[in-house]
Amino acid sequence: MVGYLNLILRLVIWFLLTANLSVANIIIGVSIALLLPGSPKSLGRLQDWLRALFEVIVAIPQAYIEAFEIILRPHTQEEVTLERVKPGRTPGLIFLDIFLITFTPKTIVLKYHEDGWYEVHRVRRRKKKA
Repeated sequence: MVGYLNLILRLVIWFLLTANLSVANIIIGVSIALLLPGSPKSLGRLQDWLRALFEVIVAIPQAYIEAFEIILRPHTQEEVTLERVKPGRTPGLIFLDIFLITFTPKTIVLKYHEDGWYEVHRVRRRKKKA
């Protein structure tokens, strides 16, 4: 089942990159998705994939909310933090994590460190002094 999810992820990325749903492009995309080497040792659990897909669905309204917050109330503070990668993540799930972080307007992943950290840039509202 997870193999199918990896295949679907590759196809979605292909169609997003090419923005073309012609028959020839679909054949090329399926061929490339099947020919790309897989990693049989790092099969993700189906539960992890379902949780990641749910997080993608939740991230869409969150992105709109953050966009309106930035428009209505300026965010002038910036910070770069390190966030730990969840344990046991496959490369496909790491890609989805990076996509989720970058999808929202207030955050972007600057770098993925191979030792299990994301370098994340955030914008925040200025804290009011009391």
